[in-house]
Amino acid sequence: MRQIALTFLLVLTSFGVQASGGKSCGQIDCYEFEADLQDAASMQRGAATFVNYCMGCHEAGYSRYERVATDLGIPPEMVEANLIFDDTRIGDLMVNAMPESDSKRWFGVAPPDLTLVARARGADWLYTYLLTFYEDPDRPWGVNNLTFKDVAMPNVMFELQGGQKCLPGGDGDHGACGHIEHIADTGRQSPEEFEQTVRDLSNFMTYMAEPAALERKRLGVYVMFFLALFMVFAWLLNREYWKDVH
Repeated sequence: MRQIALTFLLVLTSFGVQASGGKSCGQIDCYEFEADLQDAASMQRGAATFVNYCMGCHEAGYSRYERVATDLGIPPEMVEANLIFDDTRIGDLMVNAMPESDSKRWFGVAPPDLTLVARARGADWLYTYLLTFYEDPDRPWGVNNLTFKDVAMPNVMFELQGGQKCLPGGDGDHGACGHIEHIADTGRQSPEEFEQTVRDLSNFMTYMAEPAALERKRLGVYVMFFLALFMVFAWLLNREYWKDVH
C-alpha cells in the first residue's frame, strides 16, 4: 500500500517539475511563453507563417500536410491552395526543393530540419530566439541574435519585424549589447503585432514537434483519475485483509 501511494506521489511530483522553472536563452533569460495547443486559429496562422517564411530554407521532414490539415481543422483544399506552392501532394512530407549542397555554400551549414526544434530546445527558447535578432554589421547577414550568438541564419521575417538595434548594458558574449530595441518606422507590423505573429508561429511549431500532445495530456488526466480511484480501492482491500491481524 505504501508503494502504491509513493508511486502516485512521484507521478504528481513529475508533473510539477515539468511545469516549473525558467531557463537561460543565451545571455538573457528566456521570455515567458507557454504554447496554447487549444488555440487552433493561432496554430493555423502559425502554419501559414512557417510555410511562407521558414520553409524556403528549412524543412519539416517528419510532418505531413494532411496531418496538419486534420489536426488544425483546415480543409484540404485550403491547404493545397495556400500552403503548398509546387506539385507536392497533401499527403506528402513538408520538405523543400533546396539542394543541401547549395544551402551549405550559402549559409556555411545546411539549415536544420525544424520538425522537432520546439521539443529539443523548448518552446520558450524558440519564442525568445525569433524575437531577439538585432542589427550587427560585422556578421555576414548583417544580424546577430541574443539567444544564439553569431547565428548563421538571416532574419527571414525582417520585412514584418523591421530592424532592432543593440543597446549597451551587457557584459556577456555579446559585448556591450545588453538588450535590444525596435527601430521606429521599420517593418510592416508593430512590435505588438509581430509578437503575436511569433506567438502563433511558436504555437504551430510546438504542435508540430508533438502532434499527439493534446491527446496524450487528455489521456493523462484519465490515468490520474484511475490511479486515484484505484488507490482508494487498494486501501479498502488492504484494510479488509488486515483487519483481524493484531
